[in-house]
Amino acid sequence: MIKTNLLENIAAFNSQYASCIDDDQLESWPDFFVDKCFYKVTTAENYHKGLPAGLVYANSKGMLKDRISALREANIYERHSYRHILSIPSKIVQSDEVLNVETSFLVNRIMRGGKMDIFATGKYVDEFEKVESSWLLRKRVVVCDSISIDTLLAIPL
Repeated sequence: MIKTNLLENIAAFNSQYASCIDDDQLESWPDFFVDKCFYKVTTAENYHKGLPAGLVYANSKGMLKDRISALREANIYERHSYRHILSIPSKIVQSDEVLNVETSFLVNRIMRGGKMDIFATGKYVDEFEKVESSWLLRKRVVVCDSISIDTLLAIPL
């Protein structure tokens, strides 16, 4: 049985993570990760085959910050926003200072003109690290259910 407090903490973490993205507070997004972190967006097919490449790939907090800087200053893409719908975290396994968790997600994309689409569904496969009294992401693999990803994958999932 999972301790309720731990489940609530991870659910609250994920809620704050999603709100950060959905509310366009992207400069704060890297703060959910430890310095030496890993972030990847991939398809379920590639994940199950163990293929290392991802549609988005970063292996440090610095790379996450660079991605946000590029979004704000260099990249050209149609303005849009997301709204995340998250499940309760599942498959929680705790060992010492590491926590492995899976959480399902659905992300709606809202275009500047108001059109809304289901953009992505899948799961976060996470490894959390205990930092002082809180948990931060050491690793987040975003496993998208679809084998095709829209070219507008600019904003983090």
